[in-house]
Amino acid sequence: MPGNVSNRVEKDARRRPAQGRGGPLLAALDLGTNNCRLLIVRPEGDSFTVVDAFSRAVQLGEGVGRTGELGEAAQARAIKALRICAGKIRHHRVAAQRIVATEACRRASNGAQFVERVQRETGLRVEIITAEEEARLAVAGCAPLVDPAAEQLLVFDIGGGSTELIWVDMHGTPAALRPKLVRTLAPGGGRREDTAAARAAAAHVADWISVPVGVSTLHDRFADIADDAGRYAAMSWHFEQRLAPFGPYTDAAESEVARGLQIIGVSGTATTFGALHLGLKRYDRAQVDGLWLDADAAATVADRVLVMGREGRGEHPGIGRDRADLVLSGAAILMTVLRVWPVQRMRVADRGLREGMIYGLMRVAEDRLARRRREGP
Repeated sequence: MPGNVSNRVEKDARRRPAQGRGGPLLAALDLGTNNCRLLIVRPEGDSFTVVDAFSRAVQLGEGVGRTGELGEAAQARAIKALRICAGKIRHHRVAAQRIVATEACRRASNGAQFVERVQRETGLRVEIITAEEEARLAVAGCAPLVDPAAEQLLVFDIGGGSTELIWVDMHGTPAALRPKLVRTLAPGGGRREDTAAARAAAAHVADWISVPVGVSTLHDRFADIADDAGRYAAMSWHFEQRLAPFGPYTDAAESEVARGLQIIGVSGTATTFGALHLGLKRYDRAQVDGLWLDADAAATVADRVLVMGREGRGEHPGIGRDRADLVLSGAAILMTVLRVWPVQRMRVADRGLREGMIYGLMRVAEDRLARRRREGP
């Protein structure tokens, strides 16, 4: 979600527990480098309805690049937000949940100790997932936005501490089955029921990479460059250099690589670009999620972000002071992706990791139900 509204509590209202008004509820919580995000849903067939949601900036990864550890203040902010999430999960009597931490905890030497502290103080069991699983979950969460006509899919997720890119080859897959194929990329937490589906899906993943460069780490690395244009150029160059191990980057010059390619951007940067393009004064997920953004329009937004300067970005209602610097580093990453793999348009996703976890939990529940039916009473 964009700008200074990305950290708002999503206004799903304070309501009575929803457990009694339908099937069992599921919860997914993503504790990232910058934000803590919770989603509580009721499954409905292959989809779901959002019952409650929460998002707060916690800046858990603050200083990790410099010290290698999660700081005490950052841990306290995260635990405060997690207590709110734990309260919501109990309030709605959630039947199944998955809670993951990503790059900040992966990188920090005290990440495991922090996870133990979270369980002691909030009762929540947090799982530090690998970069590969993070990438797969982000892609799976975007399944409803996959164009059935696309033969290749590139999903990039710009986080605070890392950027994940995953390339899915859907060539030869019936068009009607492509969104479903992408949804099966969601692991359900390493459960046995997921093994066969994960192996089948893996055959369609051409390559993936987790670049240890996100909006926060990229800004910190080049913060000593005072000039915005110079810093933007340096950040773009640095990010592209880190793409070298990614197979589709090496082959990007060959036209057949991009044939039938769809690009989906998953991140606060992507949704910020969408909102700025639409000229929204207040963020509206309904208008941004699923938006097709022309590459030329994205370039125009990037130019605007650069020309505004730090003060202008800080005063802009769609960006705000908290993200005045981060949106510039995010723009450098996003525009590098569109330069390396030129497409006429990309799709903006206000969804990803949490939705991918929900699909994984849904599949686990479906597998268990199917097994009980096979085994009989």
